[in-house]
Amino acid sequence: MFKFAGKVLSLSAATLMVTSAISSAQSMDELVAAAKAEGQLTTIALPHDWCGYGDVIAGFKAKYPEITINELNPDAGSSDEVEAIKANKDNKGPQAPDVIDVGLSYGPQAKADGLIQPFKVSTWDSIPDSAKDAEGYWYGDYYGVLAFEVNKDLVKEAPKDWADLLKPEYANSVALAGDPRASNQAIQGVYAAGLSKGAAAGEAAGTAGLEFFKELNAKGNFVPVIGKSATLAQGQTPILITWDYNALSGRDTLNGNPPVDVIVPATGVVAGVYVQAISAYAPHPNAAKLWMEYLYSDEGQLGWLKGYCHPIRFNDMAKRGVIPQDLLDKLPPAAAYEAAVFPTLDEQGAAKEAITKNWDSVVGANVQ
Repeated sequence: MFKFAGKVLSLSAATLMVTSAISSAQSMDELVAAAKAEGQLTTIALPHDWCGYGDVIAGFKAKYPEITINELNPDAGSSDEVEAIKANKDNKGPQAPDVIDVGLSYGPQAKADGLIQPFKVSTWDSIPDSAKDAEGYWYGDYYGVLAFEVNKDLVKEAPKDWADLLKPEYANSVALAGDPRASNQAIQGVYAAGLSKGAAAGEAAGTAGLEFFKELNAKGNFVPVIGKSATLAQGQTPILITWDYNALSGRDTLNGNPPVDVIVPATGVVAGVYVQAISAYAPHPNAAKLWMEYLYSDEGQLGWLKGYCHPIRFNDMAKRGVIPQDLLDKLPPAAAYEAAVFPTLDEQGAAKEAITKNWDSVVGANVQ
C-alpha cells in the first residue's frame, strides 16, 4: 500500500476479476476490429527513454501490427499536449493527438475544458480511486519521485539534499528536466525544493521553491537548459533534477560512460502521478481505447515497471504475484521512498499557478 492525497490505497484482485469478466471477449474483439479499421494511433510527448515507453510502444506494435503509431513531439511538456488538442480540434490529420500522458493537475483542467472523453478500461477497479476521475475522463498511469541524476566523472561528491545544490562546488551544474513554465516534471522539481525549505504544501511551497531557484541562479549554479541524459553526459548539466525513473533509465543507457549516481534527496521527496486521457477530438478513438486497454493490462503495466516507473496497478499486481522478482530487485530501496509525499490536486494546482506565473519575475532564467 502507499499513501496518495492523504489516503492509504489498497487494491483488490477480486474487483479486477469482476471488472474483467464484465468486459466480454466479444466487446474486446469489436474494439480491436474497430481500431484496426482506423489503422493509426497518434501519440504525443512519449520519449522512448521515458518510463520504458520505447518497449511499451514496441509491445503495442507487436500485438497490433495493423495499427501504425504516429509519434508527435516526444520532448513536449504536459501543457504542450493540452495545447495540441486545442489547436487541432477541427483537424483530423496527423497533427491531432489521440491520447495524452500528462501531470496529474492537467487531467481535471482538460476535463473542465471539454478536451477529453471518458473511457473506463477493463482493469478500472484496480486503479486506486484517488488516482482517477470517477467518470473515467482521466486515470493515473504511473508515479515516481524527484531525484538527482549526477555525472560522477564531473561531480566528485553527489548532493544528498536540496540545500546541497547551493554549494559553490556545484557552479554551472544544476538543471531541471523541463521548462518550469510548462513542464510538469520541472514544476514538481521547483515544488519539491520549496517543501525541502519547510514551506507548507501548496502555494507556499511553490513560492519557496521559486526563492530557492532564485538563489541557485544568483549563485551561478543553475543552468537554464532543459536537461537530459545526453546533456548530463556531455557535461552541460552534470546534475539533473528529474523523476527517479528517468534518472535510472539514463544511468542504464549511459552504461558507465559516464558513471551515474541517482540520489533520492533526504527531504522534499515529492511523488508525482501522471495520468492518461483520450482526446475528445481523437481522430482514431477506437485505437485510443485499445491503447488504453494495453497500457492498463498486466503486460503494459510491467512495461512501465521495466522503465523504473511504479505503475498505478503495482499493488494489485504485486498481491497477485505477477511481477518478476528481477524487476523488483532493480528498484531503489524502499527506505528512500518512506518520506515521499503525494501532493493533492488542490496543492498541485496552487503550486503550479504560483510557479508558472512567477518564474520569469522571480527567477528570471529562460529555460529552453
